[in-house]
Formats: sequence, structure tokens, C-alpha cells
Amino acid sequence: MRTMVVRALVALVLLFIPLPVRAQTVEEVFRRVNPSCVVIKAKGREVSGGKSVGFTETGAGVIVSADGKVVTAAHVVQGVDTINVEILGEDPVPARVLLYEQKADLALLQLREIPPDATVAKLADTDRVRAGEQVFVVGAPYGLRHSLSVGVISARWGLNTVNADFPLAEFFQTDAAINTGNSGGPMFNMAGEVIGIVSHIISKSGGNEGLGFVVSANTVKRLLLDRSVIWAGVQGRLITGDVAKAFHVPQPVGYLVTTVDPGSDAGALGLKGGTRPETVAGQDLMIGGDVILKGQGIQVTEPTDVGKIRTALAKLGPGDAITFTVLRAGQVVDLKGTRAK
Repeated sequence: MRTMVVRALVALVLLFIPLPVRAQTVEEVFRRVNPSCVVIKAKGREVSGGKSVGFTETGAGVIVSADGKVVTAAHVVQGVDTINVEILGEDPVPARVLLYEQKADLALLQLREIPPDATVAKLADTDRVRAGEQVFVVGAPYGLRHSLSVGVISARWGLNTVNADFPLAEFFQTDAAINTGNSGGPMFNMAGEVIGIVSHIISKSGGNEGLGFVVSANTVKRLLLDRSVIWAGVQGRLITGDVAKAFHVPQPVGYLVTTVDPGSDAGALGLKGGTRPETVAGQDLMIGGDVILKGQGIQVTEPTDVGKIRTALAKLGPGDAITFTVLRAGQVVDLKGTRAK
């Protein structure tokens, strides 16, 4: 009788002990998240030796929302004319730039349509990521689509510690293989969450040497997904001195717009980019675009003023007024619009 009671008690206890959950393999996690990964083909033109030369940029990205928003690296899509996104097993879909942050090498794209097989990736809370965690990267190294590389988190680096060009980015260092074409691709943890976006490598050979740097997912949330700005898809440069005089800029400093990405909010406002390459006062420039004199009432008088304009635009809510004053074809023109809803 006592034996039966003991057996019953043991069976009862076992009912409340959770069974161990089998950890998923890299293969299983990869198959689950791969439909959220995309290949990006961007085409544009740049000035070289006073001539306009075409270029093609291949990179990767990841779908982060059900309405077709894609995160990638800024250097993959900056200054381009067309962007096409290839989703696993689907025809290429045109996309436009919604927002990018050059100082963190991040960009947010909007797909024109959402293919039925696409899935949305989940972004991790990367405050919890530690060195030693197993990770994998999905991208298109040298054009090899949906290629997988596996490694670990080697270290984590705070703002303005790794690369002076990207002071706003928190980076994870990884030994997962990263090569040309991986830029903008997602790095996943073993839970299938995105913990970063591939940015760059440090390499003497130009190839993978186990020193890859990935912008953290929390940086993506902070700079792309938790804010909205008008200054998106705009490329340009400050002009001063002899260059400003050559353009007849009615003030010491102006911001020459060289590129406005098609379909961007800036394009909808009417801001115009350059149309032809020229050498002006010894500098190769894409000219024919607007020269910004003032934005949101802030006059461009020094380099920091462009940042002030961007900050002012970032604070706008849906329906708020947008105002720019530009020099266009020798005439001062006021541009007015409202923040998209």
C-alpha cells in the first residue's frame, strides 16, 4: 500500500515539473526568419572627374513592419535614383527611402507593395545582449542571396567609440563572416530576433577578418522607428566662399541639394536635386538643384544650422506646417507644405 502511495506522489510531482525544451538549431531558426530578409539593388549616379557615372549598390535588409517597412544600412541607399527589394521567391518590389540617419549608417525604406510570402522580423531588446552569445547574419555577400554566416558576439561598443563616421550608433562586434553585399542585412540571435543591422568591417585585406560591426536593434528603434522626420532622402553639401558666390547665393552659406530620393517627403514638398555634373570653383558638384537658404525659419549660416533644421523637422506632428526658402535658378522661392498624416 505504501509503495502505491509513493508512486502516486511521484507521478503527481512529475506533472508539475516542466519538461526541458529542446533548443532550436541554427538551421531551424534560419528557415523560420529567412522570409523576413531581403536583398536590395540600388542604382544611382555620381560625379567623377567632372562626369556623371552610373553605379549599382547591392546590399541586404529586413522587414520590420506589416505595412512593408524595411531597415537597411544608409550607405546602401543614399544618393540613389532607384531601389528594388527582392524578397525570397518573389519578384523585385520598388521601394523608397522614408528616413535615414547617416551618423548611424541606418535607413528605413517603404515597399510599394507587400508580397504574400513576406514575414515580419521581431527586434530584440539589445540591452540584454552579452559577449559570447551565438548569432548569425543573413545577407547577399558578393551577390549570393540569402547567404548565412554564423558566429558570436565578440564585444559591444557604446556611442562614438568604434567609428568616428557613425557617432550615433551602438555597435556589436562579431566574428560572423561579413563581406561586400552583407551591408544592411540583419543579425539574429538564437530566438530568431533581430539584434542588429550589418554596417561595416575593419579589414586590412578588404575581406572578412572576423572584425564585423553591427548597429544594435535598440539604435534602430531609437533613430528610425521611434521618430519621424521630413529630412529624408535628401543629400547635399554646404557651399561657402567662391562656390557660394558662383551660385549667387544671397548669404555667406547655403546647402546645395544634390539628390532628392523619388517618393520621399522632401520630394513631395517640391525640393529639387541636382541634374548635371559640373566643376565649380575647382570642386566637382552635381548642380541644377535647390540651394537651401532657410528651413523652419532657421537660416543656414554655419554647418550646425543644418542639424538644427533637422531637429526642428523631427518635432513636427501630422498636419504641422513645413517651410523652406531656397534659391532656384537664380530666384528665391518659398516652399510650403504639411507633415504627412
